[in-house]
Amino acid sequence: MICSNCGAENPTGLKFCEQCAAPFKKRCAKCGFENSTTARFCGECSAPLSTAATVLPIQSEKVPSVRLVQETEAANLEGERKTVTALFADIKGSTELMRDLDPEEARAIIDPALQLMIDAVHRYDGYVVQSTGDGIFALFGAPVAHEDHPQRALHAAIAARGELRRRGEDLRMQGRAGVEVRIGINTGEVVMRSVQTGGHTEYSPIGHVINVASRMQSAAPAGGIVVSADTRHLVEGYFELGALGASELKGIAEPIEVYEVVATGSLRSHFDVAARRGLTRFVGR
Repeated sequence: MICSNCGAENPTGLKFCEQCAAPFKKRCAKCGFENSTTARFCGECSAPLSTAATVLPIQSEKVPSVRLVQETEAANLEGERKTVTALFADIKGSTELMRDLDPEEARAIIDPALQLMIDAVHRYDGYVVQSTGDGIFALFGAPVAHEDHPQRALHAAIAARGELRRRGEDLRMQGRAGVEVRIGINTGEVVMRSVQTGGHTEYSPIGHVINVASRMQSAAPAGGIVVSADTRHLVEGYFELGALGASELKGIAEPIEVYEVVATGSLRSHFDVAARRGLTRFVGR
């Protein structure tokens, strides 16, 4: 790569010039447009600029990746029972969206939406277990332990929904279709397992809690976030919740009480304080 500032030749893949430390612009792999160094999506075609945007787990520079957990910690986690909060999010109407658009056009809309959801999970130290073509499955409370994992999950859900709404407004101003997300959240006990893939350790939980969270997603209204009664008991006061009543979920024997997340509540968590101070993470956990 040739530095536009000093003309020095640099190895491919560097972010800064080795000779003058000038930042390299981000070139879009799809259209070739040169974007600013802080851009996350191409200003010309809206494609995600990170080549990792469609590969999971996607790493966040602001949050230590759980892929970097030491092997001794992985061994300790194997088979351990943990109380966690599971989050499932999917893009509403993605099937119809992909049916009516050219695959490249659909990808230019869906991939940035997935990246925004993943970034929101990482912002609150969550772990993205899996990404489907139109959604994600994330975990809070393991492998990275946090006592306030239910609150973290809800904050991440609200952040993801807000980012997607803002992006949807931008797309509609361009005459393009926006996207809406549906999110289901549940808290309970699981057994953790670790799987070695390609030299990395991946983590996945086993338990009925995960099945319920997955099914709850379908009970959420468009643009809505719903939680189970188990999660509700742990976040009351921190969030305003509205009862939606008992819902019969596919594959679940008995109806589940479902509550919609309306807004943050009267009790201020450390996340609210950090946001007001302009911090991206809470220091001193």
